Amino acid sequence: MYKDTKLIFEYTTKTKPNRLIAPIDVEKADLASFYGSAYKEELPDIPDLDEITVVRHYTNLSNKNYGVETGTYPLGSCTMKYNPKINEDMASLPGFAMTHPLQPEETAQGNLELLYLLERNFCDIFGMDKFTFQPSAGAHGEQTGLLLIKAYHEDRGDTKRRIMIVPDS
Repeated sequence: MYKDTKLIFEYTTKTKPNRLIAPIDVEKADLASFYGSAYKEELPDIPDLDEITVVRHYTNLSNKNYGVETGTYPLGSCTMKYNPKINEDMASLPGFAMTHPLQPEETAQGNLELLYLLERNFCDIFGMDKFTFQPSAGAHGEQTGLLLIKAYHEDRGDTKRRIMIVPDS
């Protein structure tokens, strides 16, 4: 069910108090002297909403999105493909997600082993000698694929191909 959605700034906050923290008896700091000319006396126009209003607002907006969880979308290079939720769980493990490309090789052996084993499995499955994870996604992956196709045909002396069939949405 979709509702007409107001902008988050259009919700009124005048009738609902939203204070979870009791007033404190600490001396007020002189912020103007601390921040100088950057200090503004008037408050910014930020909605002061209770949590449930914010959650409902953004949940309603998210329900308007179209994605692989709600239907089929046959085109797209990466963003509309379904990835099992467990993939996100595995990719976000701290030992994997927090790896830095410039960290010492000896501290990334587990990740390197995972990538090596995945590469070997893909080679076995697809009957290839080598496999790359280098193209990030989207257009980068598509360009890499096209360059591989071009190199394949050039290696066989087939240099006259100039037409490619591309699906159109």
